Amino acid sequence: MFETLLITLVPAAVTVLGAAIATWRRPNALMTSALQHFAAGVVFAAAAVEILPNLKHAGSVWPVVIGGGAGLLVMLAIEELGRRTKGQTGLITLIAVDVLIDGLVLGLGFAAGEKAGILLTVALTLEVLFLGLALSTELMEEAMPAARIISITAAIALLLPIGAVLAAPITTLSPAVVKGFFAFGLIALLYLVTEELLVEAHEVPERPWITAMFFVGFLLLFLLEEAIA
Repeated sequence: MFETLLITLVPAAVTVLGAAIATWRRPNALMTSALQHFAAGVVFAAAAVEILPNLKHAGSVWPVVIGGGAGLLVMLAIEELGRRTKGQTGLITLIAVDVLIDGLVLGLGFAAGEKAGILLTVALTLEVLFLGLALSTELMEEAMPAARIISITAAIALLLPIGAVLAAPITTLSPAVVKGFFAFGLIALLYLVTEELLVEAHEVPERPWITAMFFVGFLLLFLLEEAIA
């Protein structure tokens, strides 16, 4: 558990660093879209390579159906909350919930094996980086001081290791319950890719090299998985 906590501090630190850089120099729209495509490809590959194979051999299908259904309902509820909530508080709350769920998925990944945990760490580092960038960009538009933006981002980033800690007692439950939580994490990750990262990335007019970054990210994580197999 201690080693897992140390590793989860890496994406948390990257998130804070990204927010600090954004307050100093905001990346242009094309570069942001390209990096969002890349991050989406990496996260999609991590879900497909490390989580999905475990669920295919889960035995009973009901834990997967229940866990996946719960994951979908939670993500839809978060999106609906985002539509109804306005202002800084709503945005901060939504991103905080996303990061907490990412931490839970990361903790489950390390429980499944070191390789799964490392690959998910790589993928989620990129994802939470862009959550931090999105938050800092929005808060900058409301003329919030840079120091406060960075401190808020740091507080949210700490939810990643907290989520990993919350995953620890789950791993002691029955295999069926654990599989259900893995299904929950799979749906949550895929939802974040398709409904957040890619939706935001497509706000910029598509160019072939930007579209290609999704597949570059996917293939690079696949190659990393093969290298550490």
